[in-house]
Amino acid sequence: MTTALRVPEERLARVPAEQRGPGLDRDAVRLLVSRGTEVSHHAFVDLPGQLRAGDLLVVNTSPTLAAAVDGNVGHARVVVHFSTRGDDGRWAVELRDPDGRGTTRARACGPEGTEVRLPGGVRLVLEEPLAARGSRLWWGRVSDADVLGLLRRHGRPIRYSYTERDQPLSVYQTVFALPSADGAGSAEMPSAARPFTARLVAELVSRGVQFAPITLHTGVASAEAHEPPYPERYEVPRASARLINAARAGDGRVVAVGTTAVRAVESAAGTDGVVRARKGWTDLVVTPERGVRVVDGLLTGLHEPEASHLLMLEAIAGGAAVDRSYDAALSGLYLWHEFGDVHLILPDEDPHSGHCSSNCR
Repeated sequence: MTTALRVPEERLARVPAEQRGPGLDRDAVRLLVSRGTEVSHHAFVDLPGQLRAGDLLVVNTSPTLAAAVDGNVGHARVVVHFSTRGDDGRWAVELRDPDGRGTTRARACGPEGTEVRLPGGVRLVLEEPLAARGSRLWWGRVSDADVLGLLRRHGRPIRYSYTERDQPLSVYQTVFALPSADGAGSAEMPSAARPFTARLVAELVSRGVQFAPITLHTGVASAEAHEPPYPERYEVPRASARLINAARAGDGRVVAVGTTAVRAVESAAGTDGVVRARKGWTDLVVTPERGVRVVDGLLTGLHEPEASHLLMLEAIAGGAAVDRSYDAALSGLYLWHEFGDVHLILPDEDPHSGHCSSNCR
């Protein structure tokens, strides 16, 4: 994908589909379908006609948290984005500056020992950068161990400047979201699944399409250019592993709903392409060099050219196919980002013939 590609401002989805006109639902978005370098244009409600009996959709059940909280560093106002909870009780956080329009802009985080005052007398102390390179995300310790309670009481969904206004948390929950036993969730919505409605899921099931739930709690996505994704917590249940392996053994195609689902499934796959029940942390970065072992197709939103997600798309579809589909999305006036249109990548041949031997390491 060429980094020269630029998405015009008017192509950024500013409000959810259901708020663009009377009688609309979440599924009132467009669907770009690519098979190899061939592309076609559809409505998202046409998705059942693009799939077939035996296909398997891998869906992320992580709920979205109200992960943005106002705070103060000295006399300066900041917004804290709570990204990921570590095993030691600390949180990976990003500090951002209010921009005066209800959203935020990037801010240099740190140094060590910086104290952020949060609502209710809670204190956040920055301890060390999350990664040796860069200072965007830091590990911080919160004086009140009940951070999830703090988010419920004082948090709001993370919002970026291309959106028009604040939205309730319900707007950022997908139809597949399930409460986690420990209350954990995603800092940002697993947005590829947002257009699904209960009605559309029922139609897919009636046509013989199956669903395999996984969980990956995604962190903040306001990454610097070419910044790789950070480790995230995930789980592939035993039942879902069985469904995926059965689809691969038969004629079904394994289609991940979102890049988070790809990361989880590929993290649970062995070099033999067999998926096993697994949970923990994944630092996997799916690139064209690494390839994919399990996933045949992907349903995803439209990402900026700098996003590391595009490397994953190239690993699944190939660079020429991604370039062709993004050119078609731009010329076809598709909408970008979490409230925008979606892209379905399908194989243009038998997905299981030599899949792993030629496309994974």
